Amino acid sequence: MDRIETMKAFVAVAEEGSFTKAANKLQISNQLVSKYVSQFEGQLGVRLLNRTTRSVHLTDEGEQCLQHAMHILESIDGMDDHFGQLKSTAKGLLHISAPVSFSTLHLAPLIRDFKKQFPDVGVNLELSDRKVDVIEEGVDVALRIGQLKSSSLVAKRIAPIRLVLCASPEYLKHHGTPSHPDQLIPEHFLRYSYMDLAPSKNLLMETLRVNFAKKQSGLVANNGEILMAAAIAGEGYILQPTFIVGDALKQGKLEIILNDFELETMGLYAVYPHRKLLAPKLRAFIDFISSYYGQPPYWDDF
Repeated sequence: MDRIETMKAFVAVAEEGSFTKAANKLQISNQLVSKYVSQFEGQLGVRLLNRTTRSVHLTDEGEQCLQHAMHILESIDGMDDHFGQLKSTAKGLLHISAPVSFSTLHLAPLIRDFKKQFPDVGVNLELSDRKVDVIEEGVDVALRIGQLKSSSLVAKRIAPIRLVLCASPEYLKHHGTPSHPDQLIPEHFLRYSYMDLAPSKNLLMETLRVNFAKKQSGLVANNGEILMAAAIAGEGYILQPTFIVGDALKQGKLEIILNDFELETMGLYAVYPHRKLLAPKLRAFIDFISSYYGQPPYWDDF
C-alpha cells in the first residue's frame, strides 16, 4: 500500500477529528480511510489514534508523528509544485528590493542577463538600504545582506559577504599599520551610518564601536562608496564589504589591515514570503541568481 496515501489519510483524520470528515475531504470511502490509518500505524508499529464511537484523539505518539507527516507531505507538495511550474512560462512583473551600493555595483549585469533569458518577465527594481516589509509592500523578493534572524520569511543564501577593515597605502605610511585594534585612531574611523553599534564579542567590532563613541570629528555616511573614496584619499580607515572595496584592493588603492581580527562572514540572501507555490517568474529569478556570482563570488578575487 502506498505509504504516502496512508500518511495523507492519517493527517486528514487528525486535522478533521473524524474518519467521516476525512473521507469527505479525501473523496474516498470511510472504510478506506480506516484501512489506510490502520496500515500506517502498522508500518510505524505504534498506535497513533484513540478511537471511540463518537470521537478520535491523537495519542502522544500520534502528536509527534503528525508534525513529521505534515512536514513530509509539504516537502512532497513543494517538489511537485517546483517541477510542475517549470512547465509554465515565466512572465509578468517581478518586484525586487535591493541594497543601493550592491545593486549599482553588481546587480545591473545580472538584471540584464536575466532579462535576456526571460524576456517575458518585467522587473521593477527598488533600491533602498532600509529593511523593507516584503509582505506589506508587495515585494516579490528582497536581497538582504547580513546575519539574518529567524522569521516567517524564506531566506536563500546566495553568496558569502566578507567585511574587511582597510586603508590607503598613503594613510598607513603616514600613521603606521596597526597590528592590534587598540592601535586604531578613533577620529580616523570613517563609519557607515547603518553599522550596528550594539556591544559585540568580536574585538575589532567592539573597538570600532567604542572608538566611534569617543571621537569628536570624522565622517559618517549612509553610502559605502562615499566612505571608500574618502579612505582612498587617505582620510582614514573603513570597514566595508569586499563587494564595494574589492576593485580598490586589487588595484592597490586600499590595503586590508588587522586581517587576524576579521569579522564573521555574512551573507547575501534572497528573501521571499513563501516556499510553496512560487510564481514561475520568482522561481526563475531565484534559480538564476543562485549561481550567478560564483562560490566564492568574483568580487573576492583580489
